[in-house]
Amino acid sequence: MDKKGTLVVISGFSGAGKGTVSRALVERYGYRLSVSATTREPRNGEEDGRDYFFKTEEDFLRLIDYNGFIEYAKYVDHYYGTPRKFVEDGLKEGQVVILEIEVQGAMKIKQQYPDAVLLFITAPSIEVLKNRLVGRGTEKPEIIEKRMRRAAEEAESIGLYQYIVCNEEGKLEECMNTIHSIIESESCRVSVRSEFINSLKDGLKEYQ
Repeated sequence: MDKKGTLVVISGFSGAGKGTVSRALVERYGYRLSVSATTREPRNGEEDGRDYFFKTEEDFLRLIDYNGFIEYAKYVDHYYGTPRKFVEDGLKEGQVVILEIEVQGAMKIKQQYPDAVLLFITAPSIEVLKNRLVGRGTEKPEIIEKRMRRAAEEAESIGLYQYIVCNEEGKLEECMNTIHSIIESESCRVSVRSEFINSLKDGLKEYQ
């Protein structure tokens, strides 16, 4: 029987490093990282189709109408969405598919995919978190304040995640290894459970 893929949702406060961790996991372990669509402008060094699919708001809303997203949300004045086809194709192929999305979208994913593994990445403290945002040097003070206010809202939902992982400065490898161990464990759990349930059903077919 083909192995079922594992859907992993990685969320975190802006500045916690969830993007860096997600890309490192893909590079090291060959996981598939879903590329989100967004209406925000590209930052320096970002490329369309690699970091995000950069869309106009008109194009983004058109895709919503065509049911092209598994989930979408508005975050700090811009839309973000997860393309449906990429995710479902990866799961059918038995792959680990990582979604790097915001809290609002993660809750929608969990409703549609009950077996999804939800991880929340955080910095060691709120002070470190804000320092990272300031240190980027890519956003105005008012945007940073918006992100911090949004973090306060997101903190209310952290308890809904199965795992919380701290991404400390200079310890990317440790953070990545922790998440990989979680994914490996959950992949086995989901796969074994599904196989066991199917074997029970097969064994009972003669009694139907």
